[in-house]
Amino acid sequence: MTAAGRAMAEAAEKESGYNEESTDESEEDESEEEPKLKYERLSNGVTEILQKDAASCMTVHEKFLALGTHYGKVYLLDVQGNITQKFDVSPVKINQISLDESGEHMGVCSEDGKVQVFGLYSAEEFHEMFDCPIKIVAVHPHFVRSHFKQFVTGGKKLLLYERGWMNRWKPSVLHEGEGNIRNIKWRGHLIAWANNMGVKILDMISKQRITNVPRDDISLRPDMYPCSLCWKDNLTLIIGWGNSVKICSVKERHASEMRDLPNRYVEIVFQFDTEFYISGLAPLCDQLVILSYVKEISEKTEVECCARPRLDIVQPLPESCEEISSDALTVRGFQENECRDYHLEYSEGESLFYIISPRDVVVAKERDQDDHIDWLLEKKKYEEALMAAEISQKTIKKHKILDIGLAYINHLVEKGEYDLAARKCQKILGKNTELWEFEVYKFKEIGQLKAISRYLPRRDPVLKPLIYEMVLHEFLESDYEGFATLIKEWPGDLYNNTIIVQAVVDHLKKDPQNRTLLRTLAELYTYDQRYGRALEIYLTLRHKDVFQLIHKHNLFSSIRDKIVLLMDFDSEKAVDMLLDNEDKISIDRVVEELENRPELQHVYLHKLFKRDHHKGQRYHEKQISLYAEYDRPNLLPFLRDSTHCPLEKALEICQQRNFVEETVYLLSRMGNSRSALKMIMEELQDVDKAIEFAKEQDDGELWEDLILYSIDKPPFITGLLNNIGTHVDPILLIHRIKEGMEIPNLRDSLVKILQDYNLQILLREGCKKILVADSLSLLKKMHRTQMKGVLVDEENICESCLSPILPSDASKSFNVVVFHCRHMFHKECLPVSNTASSVQFCNICSAKHRGPGSAILEMKK
Repeated sequence: MTAAGRAMAEAAEKESGYNEESTDESEEDESEEEPKLKYERLSNGVTEILQKDAASCMTVHEKFLALGTHYGKVYLLDVQGNITQKFDVSPVKINQISLDESGEHMGVCSEDGKVQVFGLYSAEEFHEMFDCPIKIVAVHPHFVRSHFKQFVTGGKKLLLYERGWMNRWKPSVLHEGEGNIRNIKWRGHLIAWANNMGVKILDMISKQRITNVPRDDISLRPDMYPCSLCWKDNLTLIIGWGNSVKICSVKERHASEMRDLPNRYVEIVFQFDTEFYISGLAPLCDQLVILSYVKEISEKTEVECCARPRLDIVQPLPESCEEISSDALTVRGFQENECRDYHLEYSEGESLFYIISPRDVVVAKERDQDDHIDWLLEKKKYEEALMAAEISQKTIKKHKILDIGLAYINHLVEKGEYDLAARKCQKILGKNTELWEFEVYKFKEIGQLKAISRYLPRRDPVLKPLIYEMVLHEFLESDYEGFATLIKEWPGDLYNNTIIVQAVVDHLKKDPQNRTLLRTLAELYTYDQRYGRALEIYLTLRHKDVFQLIHKHNLFSSIRDKIVLLMDFDSEKAVDMLLDNEDKISIDRVVEELENRPELQHVYLHKLFKRDHHKGQRYHEKQISLYAEYDRPNLLPFLRDSTHCPLEKALEICQQRNFVEETVYLLSRMGNSRSALKMIMEELQDVDKAIEFAKEQDDGELWEDLILYSIDKPPFITGLLNNIGTHVDPILLIHRIKEGMEIPNLRDSLVKILQDYNLQILLREGCKKILVADSLSLLKKMHRTQMKGVLVDEENICESCLSPILPSDASKSFNVVVFHCRHMFHKECLPVSNTASSVQFCNICSAKHRGPGSAILEMKK
């Protein structure tokens, strides 16, 4: 259960009685559940009234309030409680005030039986005196309209008054005989009333009573525990009586079910019991607001006494309810009040609820976002408060996001959560440089500059250089790594670089070999554009950023004498950089600088040769020795790819070092294939390599030398038999093998020779078949082509006389010869063939086939 809201005042109890004084303090809410409503006492004119009189009833209109008192007065009040009008209606208690929807007509009844209905802004008025107290009056909701001049009163009878002919009021009895009528609610065409027996609903259109809802607990006196009625809408009635709540829905009856029944009926859709006695109720969306009268046992006297009333918000369920919130209200004089002394009225559309007691009027309203933020701040839930303010920044009036954020930062600092507080500064302080600087100094005072350093703004906004320098000095005194990180992350224009450089130099005097400080100093020199000094430090430290620094700031002129250092640090990156910038540091300069370090010289020249075989051609002779000394695996590829290295020099070096493979390659390249083959056979004794070499050279004499050398070596013979079948006739080798010589795997070798021979035969036959098939196919294609007709028209000419092939006079006879090659002749223009064959050939094509000039010679003949 939550306690009452902030505006509720506690009554001060005195020995002589209860003298209630209005205060603005409230009980603290001890639970973590946020109240749904907030409360404030209706003051101003109401305070004056209730100091001399007591409230008996009140009616709420959207424009004003109407308050009735025990001394027979009716006051019209504005929503702040100020008195706007006063009516002396009766010398005794006002029982009920009723207003129509327009707020222009009022009905009032009092304990002395007087009933008045009059216009607030007109002279229209009706008076009636009854011989018994009239507990209730209700004017028609649309009383302002001429044809709805009706109102009902409740005493021992339910009377309907209607204005008729000559403005006369005609009464009619709607109901009687079930005791006093104590409550009436009129909505639309439906009137609901409560008497001693239960609740009835009358349909004013059909003038039929459509339901009777009996009360549950008949042991309760209806005058002490009156029924509370409330229309949620035109068809939903809420009934509260004793500790029972019923929600009734008025529905249309189906035509087939009517017979003699009313055309409407009532269905109870929700029904549940409450813990305490109900003094009033009102709808709140799909929930209910219930005002409850509470009794409790006094801890001092152990006697049952009146406790503070409760205002509960519940969610109705079919047979029970779920409590959403519950507030105990400290109203003035609650110790003397009974259940019938409390009333709950509400203003539709505004979610305002008025709790009326004889000595107090309290207004409850739904909490808005400002109230929600207030509660969160009170509970120190600053992050949630900040989030709520950001979401509702257009609607909140009382709070500012910045103020909440600053309070949140202070709260985190007080809790010792310095890192979180610093991180929140980014979001909360934004671009406000004054607040940033204020917070930095605050963090300095508590010794937590390091915490805020990571979150200081670096661009838009930028703080004063002094702020950044202060943070850097703090790190320099205690955390070299943190200092280095900030220097790397922060732009160099945030602080005075000269001051920081001097501070680092001073620290290096104490610890000159500190790599972290040296690296940081190099970065500071870079920011200050003193690249030479930075480069020296990077090279001393062998730092990976040295190449990036050279590229970024074009420091190639500074590294001409530092090439060896760069190569020692990272030869691969150094060579790539040097080769990429040949225009800035020439090849000759690099080779010269590396003259005393031939291993590095080889790395450079090797990479140069891989990029371009011709650029370093003047160093190819030198490279032979370098490859031989430092990189023999790449010597043979170099010899093969280079066209500029002197072969004699290379052969000399390879023979000196007994590099057989390289020597064989050089000998073959110099044309001395026999010596190369001999070296393979004698030095390497590798028949497969010798055979491969002979295949590459494709020289019959080499094969003869290979056979002669191998003829007395059985393993070599086996190798030859297995590999020479496609290059040399195996019979030549087989005939030379001495009888009785044991040759390993001879049978397998012979079988392989036969298989290779068979394979060759099959390949030849297959090729022959393919050739014949292709020839036949092409011949058929040629024949089909030559059988096609040839177009002859005026544009064609005789290839001999060059005149049109067709005569201008089509009536004359003519003879034309057209060859398959599309050359055309007049028949008389063709030379007479001197051969016995009747086949004629195109002179032009025949001349081309026979050779130049032959056709001319024949034509001359």
